[in-house]
Amino acid sequence: MNLHNRFVRDVLFLVISSFMAVQSCNATAPQSPQGVVTRVGDQCVILHWDAVPDPAVTGYYVYRQTNGTGNFVQMNSQPTWMTGFADTFAKDGTPYTYYVTAVNSSNQVSDTSIHVTATPHALTDDQFLDFIQESAIDFFWYEANPANGLIKDRSTQGSDCSIASVGFGLTAICIGIDHGWIPAEAGRDRVLTTLNMFWNLPQGTGSTGYGGYKGFFYHFLNMQTGLRSGTCELSSIDTALLLAGVLYCRNYFTSADSVDSEIRALADSIYDRVDWAWMQAIGNHGGIYMQWTPEDGYATSWWTGYCEAMIMNTLACGSPTHPANPSYIYLTWTGGYSWQTQYGYTYVVFPPLFGHQYSHCWIDYRNIADPYMKNKGITYFENSRRATLADRAYCADNPGHFAAYSDSVWGLTASDGPNGYNARGAPPAQNDDGTIAPTAAGGSIAFTPTESIAALRAMYNNYRSQLVTPYGLGDAFNISDSWYDEQNIGIDQGPIAIMIENYRNQKVWDRFMLDKDIQAGLKALYFSPVTEVREHGVNVPSGIQLSQNYPNPFNPMTTITYSLPVRASVSLSVQNALGQRVAVLVDKEEAPGQHSVDFDGSRFASGVYFVLLRAGGASLVSKMLLLK
Repeated sequence: MNLHNRFVRDVLFLVISSFMAVQSCNATAPQSPQGVVTRVGDQCVILHWDAVPDPAVTGYYVYRQTNGTGNFVQMNSQPTWMTGFADTFAKDGTPYTYYVTAVNSSNQVSDTSIHVTATPHALTDDQFLDFIQESAIDFFWYEANPANGLIKDRSTQGSDCSIASVGFGLTAICIGIDHGWIPAEAGRDRVLTTLNMFWNLPQGTGSTGYGGYKGFFYHFLNMQTGLRSGTCELSSIDTALLLAGVLYCRNYFTSADSVDSEIRALADSIYDRVDWAWMQAIGNHGGIYMQWTPEDGYATSWWTGYCEAMIMNTLACGSPTHPANPSYIYLTWTGGYSWQTQYGYTYVVFPPLFGHQYSHCWIDYRNIADPYMKNKGITYFENSRRATLADRAYCADNPGHFAAYSDSVWGLTASDGPNGYNARGAPPAQNDDGTIAPTAAGGSIAFTPTESIAALRAMYNNYRSQLVTPYGLGDAFNISDSWYDEQNIGIDQGPIAIMIENYRNQKVWDRFMLDKDIQAGLKALYFSPVTEVREHGVNVPSGIQLSQNYPNPFNPMTTITYSLPVRASVSLSVQNALGQRVAVLVDKEEAPGQHSVDFDGSRFASGVYFVLLRAGGASLVSKMLLLK
């Protein structure tokens, strides 16, 4: 190279270097994260913040100061892409101050966010349920695209939208509004945005460029466009779970306000557009097809036998525009039932617990039954209670000899696992590989409150540092394989959030059961009230509560639940119609909180019995009916 060319090369290098340096100096640092909030747990603090609306932002750093003194310490060595962080190494009673910064692709760091302070502490059962429930609801708020309302399938960076996750999320947002965890106006705006998105998605037979067909939607949608992801299926059950959330919003936003009216109109339009008759094969078997694709048409499988799809059948048969034939649906559905006795519990079997939870998130089956269940003398609610207790008994028995299985760490259902997602369940055992999923116990809390709360607490207390995520407990864990899931899945978070609400105040059940189309669907599928004595205990100034026993009527087992505001000496007994005491269930001092006790009526004749609760100077009475 001659001297001239070398000179030109050096000049160009200096010019380019200077230009790049200027560009780097002129690059804009990201704005600081906004909306930082905390969730306080036992030896744990969770933070959330709003995503910085800058495509150059690659992640966030979290900093912590202890006791309000000293330097702030960076908590994560690498930036997290999530807008949440779980500090699982906090000490109870110690105040911590946090702030968050954003970093972009040029490694420029934003100014600090506002400082937030939190002091972790031991939690009562009510506080613990608040923590678990609010964290589960946070998934549907922060793992969503606020521009269109679509919610991710799971908490990974590139996750698609799951339409079932959206259905659970719409309901969860309403619960969040009720508790004050989500601002009412912001929550309503998010619901309106979501319904507008689904109503306006293009529908058609093409393999690309569409979000659905015949009113149904594809299982997975692109988070930005809402269009079909890959070659996934048009899903009947996932559309049904979406619609459950849509109809819940129809019954939640009931004022004459123009926004509420628009939400109801959109909900009507989305539900009424679904052509259930098109998805039902009358000439073949009468069931609802599981799926359809533009490439292959209808699936060769359909919905039969007990599982999560009861709510789908109800929506299909209650449609005011394109209903399925209920007679065919009912015969195909119940024709696949398997009535078994497992670990001393007799019920319609479906090993993974999600099949006993999903429909119950919205439909209150406590005091209604179809002919099949009436013939068996129980309700679907009682069926799910027995299935949950059998799952717990299986884990306590632990025939597979897996680590950690016990009567306090239990719960098999569809979830992530060391080798991927799978539908696990028992009894009888199905794909059991030692994986426990918190949603199994959490989503059954309305059926088995005492056992479920104890299980969730055991998981939290034993595995907090490995299992807690920004959205509560991770999706699953396997102690035998030393594996803890760092992700959360929408269809597992949903039952936790919704069933805790149903356990605590039944608001989701109460609102959803007002829906005229749901009532029409249940009636079409031959549901009717069971004979009942439903006289709930009355609140007294001291706050003592005696709930109606469930199931009621019963044969022979039923559960009696009561609540104490303070520690008190408790007497809980059962009397017959003559006022004679036939059983003493509790006679001791008990701590404040909710308590449950089982009553076995196998020794007694059919008839009306009275539950008498005495505590703290107050007496409460409720009736229950034993039918043999």
